[in-house]
Amino acid sequence: MLIAEFGFWIENLKGNETMQRVAIYPGSFDPVTNGHLDILERGLKLFDKIILAILTNPKKNFLFTLEQRIEMLEESVKEFDNVVIDTFDGLTVDFAAQCNAQGILRGLRALSDFEYEFQLALMNRRLNREVQTVFLMTGLRWIYTSSSIIKEAAQFGGDINGMVPPIVEKKIKEKFAPN
Repeated sequence: MLIAEFGFWIENLKGNETMQRVAIYPGSFDPVTNGHLDILERGLKLFDKIILAILTNPKKNFLFTLEQRIEMLEESVKEFDNVVIDTFDGLTVDFAAQCNAQGILRGLRALSDFEYEFQLALMNRRLNREVQTVFLMTGLRWIYTSSSIIKEAAQFGGDINGMVPPIVEKKIKEKFAPN
């Protein structure tokens, strides 16, 4: 196999076939933020297709149901025809292999993110050497943004406009609206 410049396409010399470069972008997306979308958009410059992989974890308390998170993601990424939304439970690296993905896309905001993500990447590499973790630094505009901080700000009446897609802002306001 030959890897074309920048590794976007792999050419099979025997059949002259091309193979898509696929990554999964795992997360809870509770809710999706503009920081997530920034990483997604930049990841699409490296991969032909990205699967937004929503982890289903019944032990974790989410603000939004799985169905609501899927709905918000679908609306937020509707302009991308090479993005797929899926759900999984279990090991991320196993899901990546199940999807025939070569990469796991992860965003980093700060040093504390790196330490945790580095440990996960090493474990994933130990479990499956065929799947590579790709880290992208978040844009400076989003460095302070996390789903948790946005939810907390919104809960206490903070203005989250511009930090999340419009559908997410609407849904969060509905969640935290006084009865």
